[in-house]
Amino acid sequence: MKIRCNRWKLLLSLIILCTALLPATAEAGVKYSTFTKDSNGNLIWLQPAYYPIGVIGQDLSVPDPGNSAQRIKSPLQTPKDIFIDPHNDIYIADTGNNRIVHMNEQGQLIRYITVPESPLLKPEGVFVTVEGDIYIADTGNKRVIKLDKTGKLQQEYKRPDSRYIPDTFVYDPSKVMVDERGFLYVAVHGGYEGLVLLDGSGKFQGFFGANKTVLSALDALKRWLYTKEMYANEIAKKPETINSVATDKNGYIYTVTGGTIKTDQLKKLNIKGENLLRSSQKEFGEYRPMDTALLQANVVTMPQLIDVAVDQNGNMIVVDQQYKYISHYDSSGNLLYFWGGPSAVGSSQVGLIKSPVALDVNSRNELFVLDDQENIVQVFRLSEFGEKVNQANLQTLAGYYEASEKPWQDVLRMNAQFTPAILGLAKAAYKKENFESAEKLFKEAGDHEGYSDSFWQIRMRWFQKNFSWIASIVFFGTIALVVLDRLTAKSRFRLKWKNRPRWKWSFILHLKHALYILKHPVDGFTAVRYEGKGSYAAALLIMIGVYGALLFKEFFTSFSFNMAVRVDVYSIFTQFFIVWITWIIANYLVSSIYRGEGRFRDILIGSAYALVPYIIIGVPLALISNVMTLSESSIYNFIANAMLVWIGLLMFWKIQWVHNYSVGETVMNVFLTLCTMLVIGVLIFITAGLTNDLASLFYEMFQEVLLR
Repeated sequence: MKIRCNRWKLLLSLIILCTALLPATAEAGVKYSTFTKDSNGNLIWLQPAYYPIGVIGQDLSVPDPGNSAQRIKSPLQTPKDIFIDPHNDIYIADTGNNRIVHMNEQGQLIRYITVPESPLLKPEGVFVTVEGDIYIADTGNKRVIKLDKTGKLQQEYKRPDSRYIPDTFVYDPSKVMVDERGFLYVAVHGGYEGLVLLDGSGKFQGFFGANKTVLSALDALKRWLYTKEMYANEIAKKPETINSVATDKNGYIYTVTGGTIKTDQLKKLNIKGENLLRSSQKEFGEYRPMDTALLQANVVTMPQLIDVAVDQNGNMIVVDQQYKYISHYDSSGNLLYFWGGPSAVGSSQVGLIKSPVALDVNSRNELFVLDDQENIVQVFRLSEFGEKVNQANLQTLAGYYEASEKPWQDVLRMNAQFTPAILGLAKAAYKKENFESAEKLFKEAGDHEGYSDSFWQIRMRWFQKNFSWIASIVFFGTIALVVLDRLTAKSRFRLKWKNRPRWKWSFILHLKHALYILKHPVDGFTAVRYEGKGSYAAALLIMIGVYGALLFKEFFTSFSFNMAVRVDVYSIFTQFFIVWITWIIANYLVSSIYRGEGRFRDILIGSAYALVPYIIIGVPLALISNVMTLSESSIYNFIANAMLVWIGLLMFWKIQWVHNYSVGETVMNVFLTLCTMLVIGVLIFITAGLTNDLASLFYEMFQEVLLR
């Protein structure tokens, strides 16, 4: 009896253990990887934040016309949109079948919406209001229609008639969204003007949320050089088209854009059309750098965001049609994680998407992703890790930093490299006035502003604690120095110091001449040319010092001002000396043709001496930055910019007085020197490429001879 009882206990324990492991087993079975990025943009592997729980839409059917008792399969055909209403009912724009598919939350068919009185033609968008009204972007019929709950046609919105709409505007609605006022936001194919904004009666209210025109450096040069007539003949530069539009429970409007733009692919707009994302100047739509190698040649490598959804916590979810990744951002636009990837050619795998075109989220934060190639909807559920991240991040965004500390610690126990968790703990430590820990955590998370704020608090506390003795040392130290100066004014030691023997070693004199140039640049550079002041050895030592100052700046500048991801000593060396040597060669070549009197020696030594301010200002500035915060960034930037202006002026005066130029001739010389440097760079690039190709050719010929 006792043995049987123990067996039952063992069996019960096994059942409990297996039940506890079920979610982990489901998460472990995913066919894709989940990533985030640290503050330096490096990929960090994560455990799955979502795992697939099913597929819907693959078993649709319609009554058999020949036998009403039977049904025949009627699968989705190139569906383009999915929408989940407040009751978790699912609506799919079944474009190829000219219908809207209405299903319940389990994916069971409720009805097909076809609007018999005015049939649909290739509808690409659907939206359902809280009241149950159904809006359809009926693309093929060039209209948007409004249906009631039963599917009966209520209103039709065709191309609005307004003098503010250009005659060339083509009204092909692709997506539609309706706000609480009943205003329609319509995305149209090729509509670079933005979303078409209509009131409830269909009256045109304007264009909304238009993207900015992206102009390259070449376009800017054309605008400067071309006449109006010439520039008018160029192909017009137009903004990219908005691909999709969505809204959240707070009334914010979200848009996504593809094309070639590098910023603002994702926008969070208020009712005025202002983008509220502080991080809008970064690139949205995440992918791995190695994924670009899988693309075909001459394909835009930018992510092509095709749709956006907002979950119950305000997080933004976007899907990229180019790399097949689904990226999750919090309500401020900060990356949480991204996952997915393309399914293998010729096979279908649960969780991997061949051609994602739309997505949406239900009230339980389950994610529905529509695939127009597989003609199915894949359903994903948050894992324990994803739930913890959402819970913690929601507390942080709401300002409850102390409450978020426990869930963020749970997240870090699951993955110690998750940057948003480190940043959340940093904010919690700052809120608790544990500024030393906050400073370290902000630095680890890569938050320069948070690090600076923490250091400001630490500095303030230190000053408050030590102000009395600091003030005493300054006050009494000043008095002591004044008294000491008066008492030793006629002492033998000071007279001996004033009359000390000066250095007569030529090398030291050449180095001192570099300091003389800082005070008297005209006389100093003239002496380099006509009096032989300066030497190659002194110039070389100064260049080594400048290189050392560059390294010192990278290593010792405060984290508040140092945006360098990592310090590459070799890269700094090659870039600095290649640019400097190219400048000298280019200036010598131009000056030889353009009436310059300076010798190669004068150009090299003068160019080195002109860089001395970088040593005498750059090194102290790097040290001083460690007691400064971003609130003093104007002072830091002023000193750094003044140093660069000083170096630029010294270079200008060097060219003018070494070559005996006028001001106009000096300006022309600088311009021609820069152009020559560009030509030299292009030649080096071409030569290196051809040399590499030639080496590859010889190697292949050698291999072929060996094999034969």
